[in-house]
Amino acid sequence: MSVAGTYDTVVKSPMGDQKGTFTVVPGDGDSFTGSMQGGMGGMDVVDGKIDGDKLTWKMNMTVPMPMELNCEATVAGDQLTGKVNAGAFGDMPLTGERQG
Repeated sequence: MSVAGTYDTVVKSPMGDQKGTFTVVPGDGDSFTGSMQGGMGGMDVVDGKIDGDKLTWKMNMTVPMPMELNCEATVAGDQLTGKVNAGAFGDMPLTGERQG
């Protein structure tokens, strides 16, 4: 099954659950683009890579503070599980479910 799609996500952050909408758009080869839209605005996927059912990518957060987020997730069926690494704040669990 393709990893492409739009996922309703939750990141368990130190500031509570951060709900968002994560879009995965496969590109050429093993790359993907997309974005994460949430309560604190949107972030574009940077350096998105697909390895089978595993995704790795970066996002540049600006609110509440500028920070590069390093993300990874595995897609199994319509479920997405992984983590978001926020530097000094460490790893935050990421879960999601494909829409539709």
